[in-house]
Amino acid sequence: MHAHDAAATASTLKIAFLDLETLFPEDLDLGPLRELSPHCQFHPRTPPEALNDHLQAADIVISNKTVISAEALRQAPRLKLICIAATGTNNVDLAAAGALGIPVCNVRNYATPSVVQHTFALMLALRNRLFDYHGDVMAGAWARAGQFCFLDHRFQELAGKTLGIVGFGTLGQAVARVAEAFGMEVLVAQRPGAQPRTERLPLRELLPQVDVLSLHCPLTPETRGLIDADALARMRPDALLVNTARGGIVDEAALAAALRAGRLGGAGVDVLAEEPPVHGSPLLAPDVPRLIVTPHIAWASREARQRMVDELAANIRAFLAGMPRNLVTG
Repeated sequence: MHAHDAAATASTLKIAFLDLETLFPEDLDLGPLRELSPHCQFHPRTPPEALNDHLQAADIVISNKTVISAEALRQAPRLKLICIAATGTNNVDLAAAGALGIPVCNVRNYATPSVVQHTFALMLALRNRLFDYHGDVMAGAWARAGQFCFLDHRFQELAGKTLGIVGFGTLGQAVARVAEAFGMEVLVAQRPGAQPRTERLPLRELLPQVDVLSLHCPLTPETRGLIDADALARMRPDALLVNTARGGIVDEAALAAALRAGRLGGAGVDVLAEEPPVHGSPLLAPDVPRLIVTPHIAWASREARQRMVDELAANIRAFLAGMPRNLVTG
């Protein structure tokens, strides 16, 4: 679409958000999207049986998790743009969209501060034994201590310790900057499957050297199961593992076993291999010690979700002006 078409089409442009509820929008300002057209439809979710109707009625669709298949795209001749409300693109058949001449764009780097904050929230809660102390205090242990404090759970500072990072893109680099502010040394792992780089260490060499290992890599065939029983065995017995990337990167059964056996100092994970974990997970067993599990919320601060809305609107405005941005296919 060219810039001179934008004004003519704005009054008739039909935009459909297929699954707004995935952004938990109650505290968000949707104004930037509403301002694009008087014909914005916000569907809480789009079940498969409603997908064709929603696509066929729209010029532009926004989807976070709703799967848009090649077959559905072929039945939506008026569709001009697909905006993915995420960085990952696996829910849209990009090859089919490209073949049909439908541009697809995503949103990038919107959640970096939120993910970094959550990474250190997990790291600090584990290292300072916050949940152990909170539970003890509420159970009356402090009242029975006989002195001004009790120190049943020994802990260490982050200063002077070594952080290992797997995945050194925008997120990994941001985590490294905060770690350095804490006085930590940072080591970066070689990217699995990539050419070696002199400033990075093979994972096997990095693991025995780190006090904390933080994962920030995508889930790919090379990273699936990357942190397995062998990798965990190479880590120091008091080391921490933090995963705010993807659940499939870690062998959950191996991690649970390592924690139960005391072969790892603790783990904080924001992601599981199955989400939501309707079939359970080895990490949800009640007897796994020194473990914090959060429900894939590292990305989801109010500010990050608002940036998502703002960036979606910016993507659409750029497309309407004839200067599309964040394209993942033509």
